[in-house]
Amino acid sequence: MKTASPVRKKILKRIKSHEPGWVFAPVDFVGFGSRRAVDTALSRLTEANIICRVIPGLYYIPQQHPIVGLTAPNIDQVVKAYARKHALRVQTTGAEAANMLGLSDQVPAKVVFLIDGRTRRFRLGKLNVTLRRASTRTMSTAGRISGLIIQALRYVGKTHVTKNTIKRLERGLSATYKRQLLKDAAHAPAWIANILRHLGGMQGYGNLAIRDGETPESFL
Repeated sequence: MKTASPVRKKILKRIKSHEPGWVFAPVDFVGFGSRRAVDTALSRLTEANIICRVIPGLYYIPQQHPIVGLTAPNIDQVVKAYARKHALRVQTTGAEAANMLGLSDQVPAKVVFLIDGRTRRFRLGKLNVTLRRASTRTMSTAGRISGLIIQALRYVGKTHVTKNTIKRLERGLSATYKRQLLKDAAHAPAWIANILRHLGGMQGYGNLAIRDGETPESFL
């Protein structure tokens, strides 16, 4: 590589301050120089194999695996970087949300994230990724524990919520999270709202007389 420009040096320093796998966009280097200078620096770093392009406008620090070689970037990192680039809110949904909360171990071939922008689709390795425009109500809880639980429960389905499901969701809920669940219950479908109130400790939603494998009648 030729002598690095001041902009490229700043970008390289920022990149090296992150762990391998970090996904980023030009917006992450605002103040380092003009947009054209930043784009040029990222292009030069890509040509030098210091960074890799994920999709147009998104890059990541390549990570070598001793067996499989160069690994693809983490999907959550990619979507977060896309959201930063376009100033969007993003919400994990479906099996991905259920996996994050320990409600499912299914590995989906297609992943859907909800955003408050136009729908976009792309491939990440063998994974089909959809960023789907969602309603204002749905996105009102985006990025919060309540939004993650709402989407995970939508995926699990009302008739498949069991005592074990509730126990898993209760794990690790801080007082702050519980207050957030109570506040955001108004944005959820009725049956999910009741679960959020139970998880938040609201009086009248704490006693569940159910057996494993049964759906709480108070949630229906």
